[in-house]
Amino acid sequence: MSLPLTSYLTLSSSLFLLGVGGLVLNRRNILLIFMSIELMLLGVNLNFIIFSVYLDDLVGQVFALLILTVAAAEAAVGLAILIVYYRTRGSVTVEGIHLLRG
Repeated sequence: MSLPLTSYLTLSSSLFLLGVGGLVLNRRNILLIFMSIELMLLGVNLNFIIFSVYLDDLVGQVFALLILTVAAAEAAVGLAILIVYYRTRGSVTVEGIHLLRG
């Protein structure tokens, strides 16, 4: 028994909208901003995989792997910057991020 395509698309769009809501509602904590961006990327990934399986084509799955690679690199670099910022400022608020310019 397989679920219809609309239920999967509803799940992926709700993940994406949850990420957008996190970006809109939270502008102070950079860690929550990173988590919202990751939710948005996961929603797009799920969309690619759903249509890849539905259309019986591997291109969507290849794009999903590429997006996962970029998301992992973004998370690693972003968290490294976040750790340095926390060590210098003592908080993870976004207000003083412009001070990191070199």
